[in-house]
Amino acid sequence: MPANSQTSLMDKNHTIREKLLKWVPEPGDYQTPIEGFSLFRRDDCDVCDSCFYEPAVGVVIQGKKRSVVGSQEYHYRENDSLLNSVDLPSKNYILDAGPEKPFLGLGLKIDKYMVGQLISELPHLSQNSDEPVRGLSVTPIEADLLDAFLRLTELLDNPEQIPVLAPMIVREIHYRLLVGPRGRFLRAINTAGSQGNRIAQVISWLRNNYKEPLQVDELARKANMATSTFHRHFKQITTLSPLQYQKRLRLYEAQRLMLVENEYAANACLAVGYESPTQFNREYKRLFGEPPSRNIHKVREVRI
Repeated sequence: MPANSQTSLMDKNHTIREKLLKWVPEPGDYQTPIEGFSLFRRDDCDVCDSCFYEPAVGVVIQGKKRSVVGSQEYHYRENDSLLNSVDLPSKNYILDAGPEKPFLGLGLKIDKYMVGQLISELPHLSQNSDEPVRGLSVTPIEADLLDAFLRLTELLDNPEQIPVLAPMIVREIHYRLLVGPRGRFLRAINTAGSQGNRIAQVISWLRNNYKEPLQVDELARKANMATSTFHRHFKQITTLSPLQYQKRLRLYEAQRLMLVENEYAANACLAVGYESPTQFNREYKRLFGEPPSRNIHKVREVRI
């Protein structure tokens, strides 16, 4: 990257960092008045957050982070950008943070309807949309994309401008993602009729029906694919088999029920579709490293 471009990137990053420190004075996730646009701050390292990444683009403004997404591990740092095109299970670890220098980031949910509209307006973008891709990528952010995020962040100081200007900037971000170096990831998932789009529709169905018994042949029929083809493309995008994906859905939801809604492990087990508490405990320990009650107690202690 040319020196002047690097300087421009650093200047934009510094401006966003100062605004995030103003708007996010304490650790947490902050939904802004701009729909789908969130700010993040973490002051502690090595705390594991388990979640399902929704389709979104994120930018690290300060600090370092490690994510285990499916079976793949990613490391990203200041001025790296994460693009997630489908719902994916993730374990996240902050590697470089403290009260004096917190981890700072921002994220914007991907509007799949806006992506589809842009693809229809720019037909050349749908070419080669069936190439195999992962559902997530991490790359250094482009200066023009960071500039759009800077302008979106600056609107928080001018709330009266948000209704008019925010939709324009959000559309610009989606456009720059589509035509930029990672556009193929979005195009592969959001081009109607493509293999990636059919897998994405099955993933959405699984998110809403994770309690149901898993029938891979039936999922393949939903995607209009042969079972072997469906299995291969599903794993290419998510890094997990359909069965592994369903297990993560169930176990992450069970952990949320115990943490947020104070459910007992036995009740959470049944609520997410397990019939055998023994199987639930075994698979929970395999994923989180310890039995449910001990894991929940430890996570609560860390978050106090």
